[in-house]
Amino acid sequence: MHAYRSHTCGDLRKEQAGENVRLSGWVNRVRDHGGVLFIDLRDHYGVTQIVVDPDSPAFSVAERVRSEWVICVDGKVRLRPAGTENNDLPTGLIEVFATGIEVLSEAKELPLPVFGDTEYPEDTRLRYRFLDLRRDRIHRNIMKRGAIIDSLRKRMKEQGFFEFQTPILTASSPEGARDFLVPSRIHPGKFYALPQAPQQFKQLIMMSGFDRYFQIAPCFRDEDARADRSPGEFYQLDIEMSFVTQDDVFAAVEPVLRGVFAEFGDGKPVTAKFPRIAYREAIRKYGTDKPDLRNPLIMQSVTEHFAGSGFKVFANMIAGDPEVEVWAVPAPKGGSRAFCDRMNAWAQQQGQPGLGYIFWREGEEGGAGPIAKNIGLERTEALRAQLGLAVGDAAFFVAGRPEKFRRFAGEARTRVGSELGLIADDRFEFCWIVDFPMFEWNEEEKRVDFSHNPFSMPQGGLEALNGKDPLDILAYQYDIVCNGIELSSGAIRNHRPDIMRRAFEIAGYSEDVLLSKFGGMYRAFQYGAPPHGGIAPGVDRIVMLLCGEHNLREVVLFPMNQQAEDLLMGAPSEVMPKQLRELHIRLDLPKS
Repeated sequence: MHAYRSHTCGDLRKEQAGENVRLSGWVNRVRDHGGVLFIDLRDHYGVTQIVVDPDSPAFSVAERVRSEWVICVDGKVRLRPAGTENNDLPTGLIEVFATGIEVLSEAKELPLPVFGDTEYPEDTRLRYRFLDLRRDRIHRNIMKRGAIIDSLRKRMKEQGFFEFQTPILTASSPEGARDFLVPSRIHPGKFYALPQAPQQFKQLIMMSGFDRYFQIAPCFRDEDARADRSPGEFYQLDIEMSFVTQDDVFAAVEPVLRGVFAEFGDGKPVTAKFPRIAYREAIRKYGTDKPDLRNPLIMQSVTEHFAGSGFKVFANMIAGDPEVEVWAVPAPKGGSRAFCDRMNAWAQQQGQPGLGYIFWREGEEGGAGPIAKNIGLERTEALRAQLGLAVGDAAFFVAGRPEKFRRFAGEARTRVGSELGLIADDRFEFCWIVDFPMFEWNEEEKRVDFSHNPFSMPQGGLEALNGKDPLDILAYQYDIVCNGIELSSGAIRNHRPDIMRRAFEIAGYSEDVLLSKFGGMYRAFQYGAPPHGGIAPGVDRIVMLLCGEHNLREVVLFPMNQQAEDLLMGAPSEVMPKQLRELHIRLDLPKS
């Protein structure tokens, strides 16, 4: 028999009754039932119940074992007595009567429980991540992650994509976040950078004549952590295609994502066809370019109903600035003063002066609340009709320049939907956000700048760059969003040097900047570049959604904490003076 096991702890079934077996694993827990000991033995594959009675030669050892000890058990498989079966376990119809137990490894008192799913402080969980990973939920998440990646890879290959690996040590380039720099020992004073994304390499692959590329790519960015963004590193399904339009990219990506979410989404419906929403439309309807379409609420502009009205707060703002608008957030079934006051208090907690409202109730002509009293019955009824509301409903209002309040308006929409139970949690709602502006006004520097991705193809090409107001030019840029989480940005690339030079010129950058920062790719464009485009959905975020988690930490093996520290391995750490000398580096640390 094998030194440690003839079967795993998830193998045994009633058909093995009577067989002599050997199992190894961790002690999940020990129960004493009137002198008979029951040990739940756990390994990667499952749990098997071990029975040890006082007559067994293994009893003296079994009395000593504690949770998380690693033991090897010899014994005979037998059917559980009638009435003691556990149908929740695959091994629940059998147990192993122990004839021998060997302790392979003892465990000290645990700093956090492994059995169950008790919440523990983040620092404790990350410092003892190897224990945290033994917990059933986290263990299942990590295994599901691997299966999801396998499925993504399989589906990409079925679509005719080829997998390539791009360099990890590369040149620093400004791609929107800080680089992680790696000093070169043999080139003193020079640094490699870890790639923020394989963006330039995958475009160069297209210029090299390869047609459909993908990679489960590691990316490195020195940026702050969020619940949906890991500090330091993350993985993405990196994709690039030659001779394609925006529609071709969508047609290739949608079946992959739809298929994976259908396969691993525990039966939740997935959007049949991903709707396309223009960026400016998304902002006006949802207050964000990452809309959660499970929330049915759609905001509307209701400025005309307040212009010249008796509600002077809004009326004076509209009269004093032609850019001012009033937006309404409808609240079906939210027509009570208690709910409206609660939303108003929430707005004040967000640093706002308040949240104006009207609500409609039975037996009262027109609406209720201060705004309704000030604007009068006719305007109140016109508002109600435009928003499609009825008795028992409410509406909330924000006013000002949309670029100043749109984020808060979007948060109010989310809050109303959540408070009123309108968000359908049992589905995956995808959408494409398209038609991003190519340029935006940089108020701080008083100039036109790129708004999204400088290497995107402007809609209308060179003609648009030469003949249109830069702020009116749209780009072939797009985001894929699921349940309010942005999975990725992508674009049809600007593959022509003349268009690229002009786009950078509009944003105030000379050709010298192109050559110094993106010289390799810019030069490659001059030797016959195919039209190409791509996208890179975040693997960590996909897994987070499919595991029903709200924090990436729950689906990453060894995550960092919010301060970008690896508490388990002690990174970042100081290094020896000898290592710094070899790299020709002298520290100039800030004075504490």
